[in-house]
Amino acid sequence: MSKIFRPKQKGFTLIELIIVVAIIGILAAIAIPQFQVYRSRGFMATVRSDTKNFHTAVQAYIAENLRSDPRPVDTFGPTAVPDYPPARVSALVRIRVNSAGDVTGSHDALGGTYTIMGDGAVIDSLSVQ
Repeated sequence: MSKIFRPKQKGFTLIELIIVVAIIGILAAIAIPQFQVYRSRGFMATVRSDTKNFHTAVQAYIAENLRSDPRPVDTFGPTAVPDYPPARVSALVRIRVNSAGDVTGSHDALGGTYTIMGDGAVIDSLSVQ
């Protein structure tokens, strides 16, 4: 007579699967809000960096094109720097330069702005949501 070999059935019970799904759900509930905060901080860093880079470029433009003018710096008035419409430097970041040399960066998803005035003063209204 031959014996029929039947291996034991292996697998997970329904209770074990429910417990694993519950644990994954709890971990996701903790991790997703933290991910949003980190993402917002990254966006803010991008806006600040782009704004600082543009401010440096504006200052270089003023130094190269306007400082060689024999008139005193105070007589340049509001037309020291050409007034440009907002420029999109990345998918969500916009930079605006006004005629006084102020550079303002904003992020479409954050809604705040980061401004570096012509004299170097910083106005920061970006915040983590």
